Amino acid sequence: MRRAKKVIITCAVTGSIHTPTMSQHLPITPEQIAHEAVAAAEAGAAIVHLHAREPLDGRPTANPDLFMEFLPRIKQQSDVIINTTTGGGPGMTIDERLAGPLRAAPELASLNMGTLNFGVFGLADRYSKWQHDWEKPFLESTRSGFQSNTFQQIEEIIVRLGHGCGTRFEYECYDVGHLYSLAHFADRGLIKPPFLIQCIFGILGGIGADPANLLHMREIADRLFGDDYYLSCFGVGRDQMPFVTMSALLGGNVRVGLEDSLYIARGELAESNAAQVGKIARILRELGLEIATPAEAREALELKGGDQVAF
Repeated sequence: MRRAKKVIITCAVTGSIHTPTMSQHLPITPEQIAHEAVAAAEAGAAIVHLHAREPLDGRPTANPDLFMEFLPRIKQQSDVIINTTTGGGPGMTIDERLAGPLRAAPELASLNMGTLNFGVFGLADRYSKWQHDWEKPFLESTRSGFQSNTFQQIEEIIVRLGHGCGTRFEYECYDVGHLYSLAHFADRGLIKPPFLIQCIFGILGGIGADPANLLHMREIADRLFGDDYYLSCFGVGRDQMPFVTMSALLGGNVRVGLEDSLYIARGELAESNAAQVGKIARILRELGLEIATPAEAREALELKGGDQVAF
């Protein structure tokens, strides 16, 4: 593992799983997403990871026009690194998932490294009343659906967005096998180091939120990639802060944000993404660790620069 001189904080601002009923603080409109992203950067995030939502009801969307309503606003107000999703949301086709990123040509984009049973249907049982009709069926659909990331789809994203636009990737690994899939593309020379490997813990269908699993993922990544990768990780829900803290203690980087958890403490909703960024920033400083600026993260990850994007 390549140890960063300073810890890179990523903030996942809204995602595509949590719904408006779950928190009044979840950013929905382009204005809200832009505001939350800039505030997260001011609180210490070097990277913001972004999805789009329909402004009227908050459902996930791949509409590139909506991405272009908030991406330029963020760039105008901050030097933060913008990381767009290529995972989109449940049920989206590969062309839909790539529409926004291909329009924007960002410095960084997420890339899921394997097909996954992404089960969040349990959330549908936690609420008796819903703000919008789409929310409960959307969550329940993950019982029978899956997140498709075949080898062909992964290669298409690498070629069209990576080779075509100069975008580098945050490689999202939900299980150990995803590390081997990443190594497959590295061995073929389709992707080049340094690799930003984001390990995700606690999604039903992926690897569980057991600290031993983080140690195992790091060990396998060390065997496969040596010093050619940066580790980052996050745990979902209540496992968010323990896992990012553990990642930092292991010499890795961290990701927080309302995409991953709606809470700031047990039973207490986070009022903003910046609140979560501020919390992990305080923890890192208390541990004697320094926090990377966007410029320092760009240099470490060898990104093309904010002047080379299409927004």
